[in-house]
This record gives sequence, C-alpha cells and structure tokens, in this order.
Amino acid sequence: MNETDETKPLLSGRSDRVIDEYEDDVKLTGCGATAACDPRQTLHRFLVLILICFLSFGSYFCYDNPGALQTEIKSAMEVNSSQYMLLYSLYSWPNVILCFFGGFLIDRVFGIRFGTIVFGMFVLIGQCIFALGASLNSYTVMEIGRFVFGLGGENLAVAQNTYAVSWFKNKELNMVFGLQLSFSRVGSTVNMNVMKPIYDATSDALPEYKKLAIALWVGSGFCILSMICGLALWFFDARAARITKKGSGETGEVIKLSDVKDFPLTLWLIFIICVTYYVAVFPFIGLGVIFFEDKWDFSAADALLVNSLVYFISAGASPVFGVAVDKTGRNIFWVVSGVVLTIVAHFMLAFTFINPFITMVGIIIL
Repeated sequence: MNETDETKPLLSGRSDRVIDEYEDDVKLTGCGATAACDPRQTLHRFLVLILICFLSFGSYFCYDNPGALQTEIKSAMEVNSSQYMLLYSLYSWPNVILCFFGGFLIDRVFGIRFGTIVFGMFVLIGQCIFALGASLNSYTVMEIGRFVFGLGGENLAVAQNTYAVSWFKNKELNMVFGLQLSFSRVGSTVNMNVMKPIYDATSDALPEYKKLAIALWVGSGFCILSMICGLALWFFDARAARITKKGSGETGEVIKLSDVKDFPLTLWLIFIICVTYYVAVFPFIGLGVIFFEDKWDFSAADALLVNSLVYFISAGASPVFGVAVDKTGRNIFWVVSGVVLTIVAHFMLAFTFINPFITMVGIIIL
C-alpha cells in the first residue's frame, strides 16, 4: 500500500460537511464578525474543539470508576473478582452492536445535536443509578447503572467524532482526533488518581458502602459537565448552520444499513485490530491495581499511579502522534509499531520483574 493509498478514504462517495466551504454565507457584523465568533474562522473552530474534547470527559472519568475503587467496591459490596468484572462486562456487552446503530441513529434519526444529548443523558442517568446502587448498598442496582451507562458511553464518542468531522477537514483530523483522545485520557487519569483520595477523605464513621457512594456521586458531577458541553455544542453548531446555510444537524452523509456489505476488507481489518487491541489493554487496566499490588508489593497509591500511566502519558502523547501521522502519512507503520510495542510490554509484565513504571510505557505508545 503506497502513501497515496493511505490518505484515501476507505468509503468513497462521501461528501464533507466542512463549514468554511460555503459561498452564500450570511454576512456577519460587529462581535459576530471577529475571529473568535465567526464559525468560518480557525480560531472559532478551535474554541469549539475545546467543547468537543470535553464532551466525553465525564464518560471516560466514570468508565474507570470501578478500576480506581476496585478494592473498595469488592470490600463494601462483598463481591468476588468475577462479580466485580461484571461492572465492565455490562458496559461492553450493549456496545458490541449499539455503536453501529448509534451511528445510524445520529445520521438518520436524531441528528448530531439531539443525538449527543440523548446519549449524554444515558451516561448521566447510568452513573447516577450506579451511585444510587452504592447508596442503597445494592450491587444489583449498581450493575443496572453500568448497563445504562454503557448504552450511552461509546455512542457519545461516536457523536463526538461526528462533530469533529463536521468542523474539521483533511489533515486537521488526525490532530483533532489526537486531542480528543488526549482529553479523554485526562479524564481517565484524573479518575485513577482522585477517586481513592475522595473515598479516603470521607468520615471513617460512615459504612463502607456510604463512603463508596459519595465518591461515585462525584463522578456524576463530571457527567453533568459533559452534558453542559453537549448543550453548548448544540448552540454553536446551530448558529454555524444558520450562518453558513448548511443542513440543520446533518453529517453530510447518506447512511444506509446496506452500506455494511460495501465495507472493504481493509476496514474490516481495522475493526479486528481495534477489538483485539482493546481486549489486551482495557481489561488489564480494570484488574491492574490488584496485579501491581500482588506482584510488585506496591502500595495502593503506587499501584493506582502505575495503572494510570497509560492514560496519563497518552494524554500528552496522543496529539503529538496525531501530528506525526499528519506529517508522515505512514498510518500502517504507526499501527504496526503500536501493536508490536504493546505485545512486548505485556510479555515483560507477565514474565519479568522489571519495574512496571518502565514496561507500562510500551502500552502507552498506542
């Protein structure tokens, strides 16, 4: 595959809905004509990018709440490791198929703006049910909350990506996707390093499940922040549509369920890579704290820190590698390099006693 092939879209026949390509735009005056307020200007688009990046912050913060509070959840709710991992499984199961239908709903039913709010509400309601289950000392309610949370979590990321391709184009996209991932990883990193201190800061006079509930309700607050970003994006996208006279809430693509049969082999290979790669990384992070405590005799704080390194460093590295991919165009090279380094890192974690602060860096090069 040559360099030209790597820059071609996998699906042909798609039109780009980029907001600065319209000739019959509304003429703006006053403050609205400034670079910060004009949706056709780069500064305004990158201000909107801040909202796009924070759109999934709450979702990623709350996704790994169980990982940050693994010991506390198992102790307070009196569950074993298999029952604990259900909190991740119940999130993942609906997303096996719902991400495809979520994208379809955004394109053909809800539109990007309303779809963002719908899936953001699933995330917020699911996290509230999860926290309520801890408040009621009911693990069943917590499991229901994680299932509801999963109905919105990955679909919210689909909406986030749709906003990104609506506001940015061509080689900007790798950098934009890198920044999105960076902010998402910041949410995961913050979660890994603040939830345990929040739990520890609560009164020892409270039952364990009450202390757990307080920490989880904090996560709900971050979901509210993401909802505010979703509402702000609705306003700015609608305003841009009015000014540029583009379709209201459209993605610029005509999507049909029958499109699946036209997906090329290269796209299916990308799907397989993503699935197998995520299987190797995220379940490991879910159980990583106990692993580092048992194998290296780390304290809880050190185990949380090394477990969050994947998120912490990738938060800064993602936009850097996005720019690198933009400049080099060697997409296949970067994918293969990331997979190989991750295999080596897992081998070292499993079969050596090299300091995991070193070996975890291999998993960070995604």
